[in-house]
Amino acid sequence: MTIPSLARHYSRFRVSERLLLTGHSHQAWPDVAFEAHQRAWLDAAEMVDEKWDRAADQAACVQAGFRRLLNDPDGDIALGQNTHELVTRLLSALPLRRRPRLVTSDAEFHTIRRQLDRLGEEGLEIAKIAARPADTVAERMTAAIDDRTACVLVSSVLYDTAEIVAGLDAVARACDRHGATLLVDAYHHLNVVPFDIRAFGLEQAFVTGGGYKYCQLGEGNGFLRVPAGCALRPVLTGWFSEFAELEQSGRRGIVEYGAGAARFAGATYDPTSHYRAAAVFAFHAEQGLTPGRLREISRHQIGLLKRSFEALDVDPALARVEPMPDDRRGGFLALRSARAAELSQRLRASGVRTDFRGDILRLGPAPYLGDEQVCEAVGLLGEVSVW
Repeated sequence: MTIPSLARHYSRFRVSERLLLTGHSHQAWPDVAFEAHQRAWLDAAEMVDEKWDRAADQAACVQAGFRRLLNDPDGDIALGQNTHELVTRLLSALPLRRRPRLVTSDAEFHTIRRQLDRLGEEGLEIAKIAARPADTVAERMTAAIDDRTACVLVSSVLYDTAEIVAGLDAVARACDRHGATLLVDAYHHLNVVPFDIRAFGLEQAFVTGGGYKYCQLGEGNGFLRVPAGCALRPVLTGWFSEFAELEQSGRRGIVEYGAGAARFAGATYDPTSHYRAAAVFAFHAEQGLTPGRLREISRHQIGLLKRSFEALDVDPALARVEPMPDDRRGGFLALRSARAAELSQRLRASGVRTDFRGDILRLGPAPYLGDEQVCEAVGLLGEVSVW
């Protein structure tokens, strides 16, 4: 099910020599990313300050890449160095004095979790809805939305267990009824589970994510999908938002914004990340690594991980597979264990890279890994599980 020749394109990360089960956290970069890094440097040396036209071309390729992953060909995409930068700009644009309530789940990644906790300390009302069971979280979240709600912030795949969240279309409809903004965190969804913004009923939603995990783009490649007709005015705003009409700025006595996604633009940034991302998106297209194909590979690998672990017959009191329907499992296998941290450390000492979140050991394959590597990693897990 894996692509036998794929690993050779990741030679600088030595993926055929190492057991990297951190594909859910940081996938290896293909070699074209190194070449793109060099090209960015050479363009800067040759073009000096005129490099920005070339950088804008790279950014446009990155925007197009994220549109493809969202199945949103007309989507308006703002780019940022990370999701926090973009999410805080969105929050700063909301009418929080009139609508001081933010609804979220208790299983959001730290980008959202920490920021909302801090806003709660400043007096905003933060409603945290139980994320589990995940198949009914949308119902609980819908019931929590009211006319005081400024924004709902929810993941489409839970970052700690990889469980796919169902029913976000119902959340979107509730937001529409109450005039609230919906932000969907799709970081653990894109490029490992197919995403379809229309099929999911999320045309009017903001969607955020980035390139650090399954996309193989590395750092500096966050995005925010902005719904059509957005007229929000972020308080946290960079001068790139008025770049197209910079000479006219300030003449009307108010802060001007660009159209659509440009409203969420920042300021001067390192364009190297966009060179890298544009090259990787092109590489994926050349290799036929579509979301559908990657989902097939991922499900095969995770199924192999699950079956191999269950064959170890480990005491469930030590570690057990987090239960969920297989078709609701995202890009990694979650093992619940009170000793998750120790297991991860022991695996690392044995040459297997994993990570953990609380009492969850996360095993994340990637398309450049062979089946024999997956089985070898699980065999080593069996060895370190003997206390």
